[in-house]
Amino acid sequence: MNMDPSYLEFVNIREHSSFVHRNDKPGAQKVAEDAIRSAVARASTLEKILVKKVDVTKKSLIIGGGVAGLTAAIDLADQGFDVHLVEKTPTIGGKMAMLDRTFPTDDCSI
Repeated sequence: MNMDPSYLEFVNIREHSSFVHRNDKPGAQKVAEDAIRSAVARASTLEKILVKKVDVTKKSLIIGGGVAGLTAAIDLADQGFDVHLVEKTPTIGGKMAMLDRTFPTDDCSI
């Protein structure tokens, strides 16, 4: 069967019913049946999702030169993106720059 994935509705009975109600089998059964009924109701309203392919300009703007911003900038640059990093303060590093040593190596943080 070649079904369009736009019409998929997922119900996680194991995580949301069986594990949660492992000591209450009738309760687990009721929760599972309710989840399936709800999924069927949602599935009846699904519509085809049109897929449009667009060209991607490999440029990125990272706002904030803290640890997260620097990590994102490095990861994107490794993937071939032009990276523009904007930081409001004169130095980068964010809160990390306030530390004189880092765990676990006890290296200088800057």
